[in-house]
Amino acid sequence: MQFDQLIDRSSTYAYKWEKYKGQDVIPLWIADTEFKCAQPIIDAVAKRTEHGLMGYTLPAHHQGAIDAVINWLDRQYGWKIEQEWLVWTPGVVPAFNTAIAAYCEPGDKVIVQSPNYPPLLAAPGINKMQRVTIPTLEQDGRWMLDMAELEKQAADPACKLFILCNPMNPVGTVLNEQELSTIADICEKHNVLLCSDEIHCDLILDEEATHIPAGKLPGLESRSITLMAASKTFNVAGLGTSFAIIPDAKLRQQFNLAARGIVPWVNIMGLEATQAAFTLCDDWHQAQLAYLRDNRDYLYNQINQINGLRMLKPQATFLAWVDARELNVPSPQKWAEDKGVGPSPGADFAEPQFFRLNFGCPRTYLEQAIERLKA
Repeated sequence: MQFDQLIDRSSTYAYKWEKYKGQDVIPLWIADTEFKCAQPIIDAVAKRTEHGLMGYTLPAHHQGAIDAVINWLDRQYGWKIEQEWLVWTPGVVPAFNTAIAAYCEPGDKVIVQSPNYPPLLAAPGINKMQRVTIPTLEQDGRWMLDMAELEKQAADPACKLFILCNPMNPVGTVLNEQELSTIADICEKHNVLLCSDEIHCDLILDEEATHIPAGKLPGLESRSITLMAASKTFNVAGLGTSFAIIPDAKLRQQFNLAARGIVPWVNIMGLEATQAAFTLCDDWHQAQLAYLRDNRDYLYNQINQINGLRMLKPQATFLAWVDARELNVPSPQKWAEDKGVGPSPGADFAEPQFFRLNFGCPRTYLEQAIERLKA
């Protein structure tokens, strides 16, 4: 559990580090962490490698991973799912793109919130749909969907699907039961399907907040696709493994048909890692949450001391959404990079006067970043 350990990734072709290769820039952008995987995950992957055969493995046959997901959802969220509801996918991005292909026709409209992370913003256009964006407003110290605008847009019969991100990326909000119930009512009233990207659901930092899976909520069981993964929480995103929970048999069939022949099976190493993560890593998980809470609080206090910068305290994720509008510079991204810090550009999230900082890293990196931003 050495979260303070500095690990050299320069020889691993890590996307996060390749971006600023050869530059004196601390990469705090893409959403993977700098934490070594929990030892049980490393051991599980090593054991499978030592077996020596890497042939086809149908995910539906990997009962260990299936049982791990079912038990994890029950333990973490009190959500009792049936095995047949589970659909394995090689990432949540392929999954929500598959959902668009499954439930929409060219020319339909897909609702997304804004700001949002780039692949989600891009998904409607990739699939030849119209994107309808719902703004995010500051309310009582957190960012929240504009529910009135969601109601207005959902009333358009052309809007067939709402892709929700909860916990929200990049703003870090965790929707409560009342807020989710409002969304459920809107979707039911206007016959809109909900695809809920919940990849950060196991990274709840606010100890007063509780994550509620979309598919667990009354009114959404028959009109929801809930997307989850071990990838963000346990830093195994490179293994390309996630899952969708689709309780409704018809929706599940449509989803599977849209994926057929295009979306590959998840790989064996991802299944092994998921099983280990959800069955053997509880202590590591809790220790990481404690470390991330401390990092979040440190960053929150420091960022708000820098003239021109402001951030709200995220309830979840390891991502900070920084408001740089008062810097009064053409590009906050360039401003940060010129100081030797590489965040995610706000422009990629449809908010060019913001940037996103990844605090899923040893404290040393954050301290260096703050020192540079203050210079």
